[in-house]
Amino acid sequence: MRYHTKPTTFVGHVKIKVENLQRSIEFYQDILGFSVLEKTISTAKLTTDGKTSFLSLEQPENVIPKQGRTTGLYHFAILLPDQSDLANIVVHLVDKGIRFGASDHLVSEALYLNDPDGNQIEIYRDRTPSEWNWNGDEIAMTVDPLDFEKLLQHATPNSRWEKMPTETVMGHIHLHVSDLKKTEEFYVKGLGMDVVNRFGGQALFLSYGKYHHHVGVNTWNGVGAKAPAQNSVGLESFTLIFDNEEARKQVVTQLKQIGVDVLEENNHYITLDPSGNRVELAV
Repeated sequence: MRYHTKPTTFVGHVKIKVENLQRSIEFYQDILGFSVLEKTISTAKLTTDGKTSFLSLEQPENVIPKQGRTTGLYHFAILLPDQSDLANIVVHLVDKGIRFGASDHLVSEALYLNDPDGNQIEIYRDRTPSEWNWNGDEIAMTVDPLDFEKLLQHATPNSRWEKMPTETVMGHIHLHVSDLKKTEEFYVKGLGMDVVNRFGGQALFLSYGKYHHHVGVNTWNGVGAKAPAQNSVGLESFTLIFDNEEARKQVVTQLKQIGVDVLEENNHYITLDPSGNRVELAV
């Protein structure tokens, strides 16, 4: 998990909006195996290790269902430690009657499913970096069928999936955006990420430290797509974790140099990408 710990910058937390908090808590607990770390009337922080949270739920006031053809969340991606964990959750999801899709991306094996509000979740495991193929600065990724027969050979016999492994992390986030050129400037010149894959002229994959991607962006909801309503189901924010205060201040400076506003309040730094996706900058 070296791509998800300091000194590498990584996505440390994602907060999503839901219609019914209790229904969502039950799904994330009973189906996916999270535990609740903290809970208020309208929010819940979820955990896999009992100490930290990388995923939060929020039920906004006057919440409305997820809106189509907008910018915002495409999916957030939960990274499991081992191939056996992915195999075990496949067995579990089938037992629970949960519908899901799957892909082999060369760099990883992934499952895709929706929570009760249509927020898409990827659950994946990485192949070892030595198995990744680079052509210069571009990493090879694709969307191939997942070999379930081969994967399920790694399932743990006679074991029940009861909770996410404690070493599980937020692997990446993938966003709908309205304009790739402006988005690339924000994430590269502003946030200091590298483009590691250009996918069909409609998507970019970006990362720190030569990971296959910490952030994916696409225009599949349409060039010029509008931001969703503030009280809509979907993404509230995601957080980038920087190595130290100096690294964060450098990024704040870079963002301001390209004309991006950064709100600073009580040592909280918040900015919006060109499509209105909210990014928190943390240390």
